[in-house]
Amino acid sequence: MRFGYHNEKLETASREKLRDIQTKGLRRTVRHVYESNPVYRRLFDAHGVSPEEIKTLDDLQRLPMTNKELLRENYPLGLSCVPRDSIVEMHMSSGSTGTPVIMPYTEGDLAQWAECMARCYMMSGARRGDAVQITPLFGLFNGGFGMYHGARAAGLFVIPAGPGNTVRQIKLAKDLKTRIITGVVSYGVRLIEVMNELNEELPDLEIGIFGAETFSDAMKRRISTGLGVEVFDIYGMTETGGVGTLGMDCAAHDGIHVWEDHYIVEIVDPKTGEPVEDGETGELVVTSITREALPVIRFRTADLTRIISRERCDCGRTHIRIAPITGRIDDMLIVKGVNFFPKQVEQALMQIPGIGANYQIIVEDIDGVKEIRINVEAEPGVTGYIVEKALKEALGFSPKGDVFPIGSLPRTEGKAQRVIHRKRQTG
Repeated sequence: MRFGYHNEKLETASREKLRDIQTKGLRRTVRHVYESNPVYRRLFDAHGVSPEEIKTLDDLQRLPMTNKELLRENYPLGLSCVPRDSIVEMHMSSGSTGTPVIMPYTEGDLAQWAECMARCYMMSGARRGDAVQITPLFGLFNGGFGMYHGARAAGLFVIPAGPGNTVRQIKLAKDLKTRIITGVVSYGVRLIEVMNELNEELPDLEIGIFGAETFSDAMKRRISTGLGVEVFDIYGMTETGGVGTLGMDCAAHDGIHVWEDHYIVEIVDPKTGEPVEDGETGELVVTSITREALPVIRFRTADLTRIISRERCDCGRTHIRIAPITGRIDDMLIVKGVNFFPKQVEQALMQIPGIGANYQIIVEDIDGVKEIRINVEAEPGVTGYIVEKALKEALGFSPKGDVFPIGSLPRTEGKAQRVIHRKRQTG
């Protein structure tokens, strides 16, 4: 097991030290947002709380919760807490479900992002000078730039490949002896497919850092075997500042370490907003305590997880560990009275011998009644009955669907569209 650190002093700080850092950071951040942004000030005032009343971490729950809608309502920079001329970069969410969320950055914010991401690289076993091939998009999506900022801070040899042209990606990795590859989960699958088509191997590749999509344990095993890498699950979102800001799993692979000297996390009941006990699944709520341009206060992520441990990990890190994200509250599907998440479908499919890594979950709304169709790719011999049986055991009902030859379903070079919603009327 590897025990590399980027900032060993802080990554292994005592719980007492982390609590002290969080307390000071919370006080500073609450005062900062209240004094610099009228939206935050009105929100606090309406909630009947002032910065002077926030003295300890126990006071955190006195603060109002925020969510993505608040950021959307104040598009583009209505929640910024710094002067416009202090903003040096921006990224934003895709906006596929409405107005996008813009995250502005100061120089200090970029340094904070780079610090968090560099810790993730070193936690995966990266060494200074290692070649890292960055396949996420370099653009408004934060993935490519986040991986880049962190790689520079970690002293890595950056190959800024971006997405697509997979044949060239494989040639670059082979010629430049890429040791670390980063990407969205579905692109790891695409790399495996093209490598198999070309009968190519990448002997220098050892580490794969993937995120941004549903990532079941079965899919992790498939990518690990297909690429010959140790797979790491990285976590972060636009609202927290981008990829890697929240953390990643270490070589122990026993939960995602959250960088607690930069973020305070809570797990709450999605319906009531009240805290749940450690070990119980709930919604992740995040407060950023070191960001400048747009710190989030008790931000409801809609991501479902649980606290695994607050104890020191085998890797030596003391930062809290949360379970990989089960799904998003707004991603839950309800069909025939059964609630389930796309990740459960993926987990069940990946257990079937001969099944491919590409699939579609098609939710059909027919005259107001939801039906689900799950299309999969598979090798010869895998029948619809086999797939239906596995899904019934996992989900509790039998979805419709078809089995297609490997390579038949649509491919994308970025995030895969796993869930497709269709609506039609018969009358």
